[in-house]
Amino acid sequence: MIGSFCEVNGVPWRLLSLLGHGKGGYSYLAEREGRLAVLKQIHHEPCDYYRFGNKLEAERNDYERLRRAGIPIPELLDVDAQKERILKEYIEGPTVMELLDAGQQAVEYLPQLRRMAELARRAGLNIDYYPANFVVRGDRLIYVDYECNEYSEEWNLENWGLKYWTRGE
Repeated sequence: MIGSFCEVNGVPWRLLSLLGHGKGGYSYLAEREGRLAVLKQIHHEPCDYYRFGNKLEAERNDYERLRRAGIPIPELLDVDAQKERILKEYIEGPTVMELLDAGQQAVEYLPQLRRMAELARRAGLNIDYYPANFVVRGDRLIYVDYECNEYSEEWNLENWGLKYWTRGE
C-alpha cells in the first residue's frame, strides 16, 4: 500500500508511510502536490475491549466535540463516506511516546496535558491519554486522535492516562 495512491472523494493522495494502527483504522502520511496530510482508512477489525457504532460518524462527531471544547487538534480536511476515509491536517513532530521511548521525560508537557484534561472534563469528555496520541510541535502539545468518550472518573487523566506519561516516576 505504501507508495500507492488512495483517493479521498476522487482526489488522489500518495501514501508515504504508515503512521499508526489503532482501534478505528490505519493512519498514513499522505502527500498531494507537496502538501502533507494524514489519511485514515477506517477498518472493521474486532476489538475485545471497545464497542463501536459507525466509526466514520464517530470521527466526525468527536472532531466537532473536541473542537468546541477547545482542545488543540488537527483540522479535519475531508471525509469520504463511501470509502470510509478521513483526511486530516498532518502535525509534524514527535509523539510523546517517541520521546518516552528515547528516554526523554514528558514532564514539561504535563501542564498542557492537564489543561486539555480540564477542557475535556468541562465538556463532559475523556480523551485517549495514551502518549502516542499526542504530538509535540515546537513547544506545543497537540492531540492528534479524534477519539473521545463521555467523561468518567475511571478513564480520566489522573486515574488512567498519567501512568503512561510518567512511567512510574
